[in-house]
Amino acid sequence: MQFINNLLLDMELDPRIVKYLSIIIKILLIGLICIAANFISKKIVIRIITRIVTNSKVKWGPIILERQVFRKLSHIVPSIIIYSFSSTFPTYQSTIEKLAIAYTIIVGLVFIQSLLNAFNDIYQTFEISKVKPIKGYIQVVNIIFMTIGFILVISNLIGKSPLILLSGIGALSAVLMLVFKDSLLGLVAGIQLTANDMVRVGDWIEMPKYGADGDVIDISLNTVKVQNGDKTITMIPSYALTSDSFKNWRGMQGSGGRRIKRGMYIDTSSIMFCTKDMIDKFIKVQYLSDYIIHKEREIAEYNAKNEIDRNNRVNGRALTNIGVFRAYISNYLKNHPGINQNMTIIVRQLAHNEHGLPLEIYAFTNDVQWAVYETVQSDIFDHLFAVAPEFGLRVFQNPSGADLRNMVEESSNKALIGERSY
Repeated sequence: MQFINNLLLDMELDPRIVKYLSIIIKILLIGLICIAANFISKKIVIRIITRIVTNSKVKWGPIILERQVFRKLSHIVPSIIIYSFSSTFPTYQSTIEKLAIAYTIIVGLVFIQSLLNAFNDIYQTFEISKVKPIKGYIQVVNIIFMTIGFILVISNLIGKSPLILLSGIGALSAVLMLVFKDSLLGLVAGIQLTANDMVRVGDWIEMPKYGADGDVIDISLNTVKVQNGDKTITMIPSYALTSDSFKNWRGMQGSGGRRIKRGMYIDTSSIMFCTKDMIDKFIKVQYLSDYIIHKEREIAEYNAKNEIDRNNRVNGRALTNIGVFRAYISNYLKNHPGINQNMTIIVRQLAHNEHGLPLEIYAFTNDVQWAVYETVQSDIFDHLFAVAPEFGLRVFQNPSGADLRNMVEESSNKALIGERSY
């Protein structure tokens, strides 16, 4: 730099012009050095590192490259150069050094943030990340580093010890508690969620209070991100999962079966004892032949043993069409390829109500996928609604407009026939 001053003086220029011109030349020269150093670090050094990482067999190398960890670290080179040349400007040396140090700290914070994010991405490549997510903890560490960095930058700029600023934070603790309330609650909630294994990434949860019904796709410090069935995204505060109730379908997904619990209403006026013709018809049904033979033998032995007079059908035991239909459904489910045979299969009657007699199916499909589950359930009830009339049963439904119109037409036809007969 002294050489530049001497060179300008040898050109016999005005000393005042030499002073300012030399400063401009020094600034331009330092700028060129910074640009050249930044170019070398990014275009040559970073490219060499990228090639080495790409050619290596380390599986997390691409993640570090994607997060641009080395590229962000390269920004520290210009600040080191500027700090080194600060003595060139004695008047502003202290200010330049402070700004260079502040810039270096900021670059370091950006580098640490990228490194932490890369570490989280690497961790997510392991299966344990779905059970024990660490994103919330990484965000806490990031906040700590950012807070420390902010204190260091301020203390450097004002020329005071960081301990002085730290001592002042105690007085601002109430304000900090208010500002970071959600983060603190989220941190505690995240520890509880992880320790108790309450929710994982990939779990299907329901939380009607927040309109959430879908898969958990992200668990962070403050929020849990849920993708609903309609592909919308619902953000739930982390602490809400510990303070409010929610349903987690993970148990169902891991059990290997998804429950069917649906009923059909039978018109009670269609329930009757089975006639001889009905029994002869039912005994030819694949899923009923063994049941009918066994049940008929059991009933005959019971009635004979108790000397029951069967001339009155009320006496003794007899088959009913609703009972045979219930046995048919049970055997049908036990032979259905879509039903899990190792889990509960029940066909039961519920309390009679104004809609008829509820006949409920309680069983589990052997596939937990939603589409497969709905298909199996629909196929079963398609069959049962179609086969119910074969047992002399009517499925109840409230009268529709077509039913009322048919009744009116039937009444009109009867009245017309009666008038003609008269």
